[in-house]
Amino acid sequence: MSHSAPLPACSILLLAGGRGQRMGGQDKGLLEWRGQPLISHLHALARPLSDDLIISCNRNQPRYTAYADRLVEDAEADFPGPLAGILAGLAVARHDWLLVLPCDAPLLDLPLLHAMRTQAANQPDKPLMLRRGEQWEPLLCLLPRTLHLPLQQAWQQGERSPRRALLQLDPQALDCAPDDPRLANLNTPHLLADASVTGQ
Repeated sequence: MSHSAPLPACSILLLAGGRGQRMGGQDKGLLEWRGQPLISHLHALARPLSDDLIISCNRNQPRYTAYADRLVEDAEADFPGPLAGILAGLAVARHDWLLVLPCDAPLLDLPLLHAMRTQAANQPDKPLMLRRGEQWEPLLCLLPRTLHLPLQQAWQQGERSPRRALLQLDPQALDCAPDDPRLANLNTPHLLADASVTGQ
């Protein structure tokens, strides 16, 4: 941390509530990578940054309990998508900001999260999303808790895409290189195995 003004406290939401279709229906957060469940890598990264660590999960709750201060699940059944997990996290977040991270991105690092928080603090009424070239990364975002209501309204109007919902809110962008290895999503068996072998 620098000697500049301290960043505002944030809650952190780890998204692990998906159906895992690309993994044959397996619970991605609990799949092993480098000898530990994916969720444990994100937990180790996020734990020092917040006293309010939340995991969105819709199954295997007893196994996730060790990695969070509390768990949330989707308000609707049958895995309606990550926007449901984000809404559940915003509903319970204790701090004014919610940092959202996907469980299948274990190569994220502290400098990147610090950069997100530093930039977001400059415009505290706007969401921040990572962007690679022209590609937005809506599951790597930092959200003011006040956005729970507009995002809930978008959900009630039928929106299910986090990207579209957040773009309607005029987000800030934190631009990363298109090939930034920290943003790798290990969301298929091949990617998971390849990253383990290559030591990416």
